Amino acid sequence: MTDGFLNIDSTGITPRVSLSWGHHSDRADDMPAGYLRTAIGWLPVAVILAAAGSLPFLHLVRAPRPAVHLAAAVSAKPASTVGLAKEPVFDPATSEAVVPQQPAPVDRLKIASQSWRRGGLGSNALVTMTLRNDNSYSVRNIDISCTFQRPDGSYLTSRSRTITDVISMKSRKTFARLHVGFVNVYAAKAKCSLVAANHV
Repeated sequence: MTDGFLNIDSTGITPRVSLSWGHHSDRADDMPAGYLRTAIGWLPVAVILAAAGSLPFLHLVRAPRPAVHLAAAVSAKPASTVGLAKEPVFDPATSEAVVPQQPAPVDRLKIASQSWRRGGLGSNALVTMTLRNDNSYSVRNIDISCTFQRPDGSYLTSRSRTITDVISMKSRKTFARLHVGFVNVYAAKAKCSLVAANHV
C-alpha cells in the first residue's frame, strides 16, 4: 500500500523517497496506480462536459406526442330564396337580456356639509362631514378622497379613507373628526369627494 505524501509502502520507506504525489519513475508496477489517480481526478470534469454537451439534444428524447386529428370547419349556408325576404324572428333563447343599467350606490350619495381642522401636533387632518343617502337601500364602505391646497389655491396633496359604517336608506349621518391622514404644514384648504360605495 502506498501513501501519497512520502511514498511510504506498508513494508517501510522505499530506497528513493520522492515528494512527488503518487508518481514513481523507478518502479513499473506503480505506473497504473498513478494513471488511475489521474483518471479519477479528471472524472468529474468529464461528467460535467458530457452533461453540458448533451443539453442541446434533450428535446429529441421527449416522449412522443399523441397524434392530433384536425377537423375542417364547414359553414353551412342557409338556403336562399329568390323573391320576398322573410322577417327575422325574435328568439329569446339566443338573444341577450336587455337590463336597464342600475345607478351606482355613490350616485345618490351626497356630502351635505364638510369642514376640516388640524389635530395632534398639527399634522393630522381631521374632517367632519355629513353624508346624505338618497338611495332606496343602505350603503356602506364609502370611499372618500380629500384634496388639500396651499393658501394660494395650488394643489398640495390628497388623502383617501374608507368609512365602514352603514348609512340607512333615505337618511343622513354625520361623521365627526375623521382622521383622513397626515398633511403638510402648508395645507390651508380641503375639499372631500365621494369615490365609491357598496350596496348593503
